[in-house]
Amino acid sequence: MPPTLLPSPTDATTELLAPAARLAPGRYLAVEAGGEQRMVFLAPGTTHIGRSWAADIVLEDQAVSRRHAIVFVTDESVRILDDRSANGTCVNGSPVTDAELSDGDVVRVGRAVLIYREIG
Repeated sequence: MPPTLLPSPTDATTELLAPAARLAPGRYLAVEAGGEQRMVFLAPGTTHIGRSWAADIVLEDQAVSRRHAIVFVTDESVRILDDRSANGTCVNGSPVTDAELSDGDVVRVGRAVLIYREIG
């Protein structure tokens, strides 16, 4: 069963989801959820990804740790850090503990696949 993206009670994540055709300029993670692709806006600062309801991006997937990864956004770069997850975090097929993301990079957390996008 594919992972499901759930709204997070710690953040207005559902308000950050939008079809790709109507996106404002910014940095996003594209997430496959329920058969459609959703774009999650990455605000400056930290975004937590995991299975826990405390995460900003909640993925319902047993292969995703409660605290799986952290995305850190600055004006200069976007980095992803593995948060000591059980199954690891991969960028473009390679396991990482810390990596800078570029437009089009494919991030895997558990069975979930997220694509980093920069919309200009």
